Amino acid sequence: MFDTCIAGSLPKPAWLAETQKLWPQWKASGAELAVAKADATLLWIKAQEDAGLDIVGDGEQSRQHFVHGFLEQVEGIDFEHKVTMGIRNNRYDAQVPQVVSALRLKGRVHAAEAQLARAHTKKKLKFTLPGPMTIVDTVADRFYGDKVKMAFAFAELLNQEALALQADGVDIVQFDEPAFNVYMQDAADWGVAALERAARGLTCTTAVHICYGYGIQANNDWKQTLGGEWRQYEQVFPALARSSIQQVSLECYHSHVPPDLMALLAGKDVMVGVIDVASDVIETPEDVADTIGRALQFVPRERLFPCTNCGLAPMSREVAVKKLQALAQGAALARKRLGLQG
Repeated sequence: MFDTCIAGSLPKPAWLAETQKLWPQWKASGAELAVAKADATLLWIKAQEDAGLDIVGDGEQSRQHFVHGFLEQVEGIDFEHKVTMGIRNNRYDAQVPQVVSALRLKGRVHAAEAQLARAHTKKKLKFTLPGPMTIVDTVADRFYGDKVKMAFAFAELLNQEALALQADGVDIVQFDEPAFNVYMQDAADWGVAALERAARGLTCTTAVHICYGYGIQANNDWKQTLGGEWRQYEQVFPALARSSIQQVSLECYHSHVPPDLMALLAGKDVMVGVIDVASDVIETPEDVADTIGRALQFVPRERLFPCTNCGLAPMSREVAVKKLQALAQGAALARKRLGLQG
C-alpha cells in the first residue's frame, strides 16, 4: 500500500557534472565519463533504497537532459547545428537539435544503465523515457513538416527502446509528457494516441508523467500566471482514462491543482506528487501523509502511489536525499493512520 517512487531524475554528483543545472556540462569524457555515470547510478540506487523507497530508478544519471539523452542515439538529428527555439509554448528558450532526415535508432539507447540498475537492486525498477509530444516540442523540425507525423515517428523509436527495456527486466516504463499540460487540446486529439503507440506491445506496467515542470525560474514564473486553479489536467485526463496506459503521475503538493481532478483517472494507478520540487524546504512526514489523505478522497488506496511532483535534477544532492526520506516516512505515516502495517 502506498508504494513510493520518484518521478525520474535526481541531482548529478559534483564529480559527474555541473550541479543544480537543468542542462549540466559533464566533468569527464569517453571511458572515464561512462564509469562516472555508472558510479552515479549505483550511488542513487543505494540512496533510494536507504531512504526506504519501494520503487527505484536510475535517476537519469547518464543523461544530460531527459529528452536529449534519448535523442543522442537517434539518426536523422543534427546536434552539431543547434538552434535557439522557444519550447513549452515559448515559456523559455532552449538550444535544440534539428531533425534533418528520417528518424532511426542507432542501436540501444539505455541498455547500459537499465541493465546496471536491474543487476543492483531487488526493488521494482522504473525507467523513464521522454514522450513523443514532448520530444516534438524540444526539437526543430527541418524534415517532416508535420508535428503529428513526426510524433508518431518518434513513438515508433520509443517503442523499440521500451520493449528492449522490458527485456532488460524493467518493471515500469514511464513516458514523460510535460507538454500535455501546455498543449492540452493536441494532447487529447493525438498526443495520447502517440503515447499509446510508444507503449504498444508492452506487458510490463506503463506510465505517463505529466507535471508543471522542473523547479526552475521559468517554470515558477509561468505558474504565477495560471491563476488560483490549475485545471490543465481536466482536458487530458479523460483521454488517458480511456487509454491503455496504466499509471499517471501528476503534480499535487504546493500546487493549485484541484484534487478532485484525480477522480477523472478512475481505473488508473495514480502517482500523486507529494514532494515539492520547486522549494528547498524539506517536507515533514506529516505534510506527506496529509497530502496522501487528501488524495484518498478521489483515488482508491490500492491505486495511490506517493511520488515527487517532478524530477529533482536541478536541486542540491543534500536536499534531494532529505526529500526522499520524507517521502518514505510520510507514506509510512499514512499507512499507520489508516491502521495498515507500516
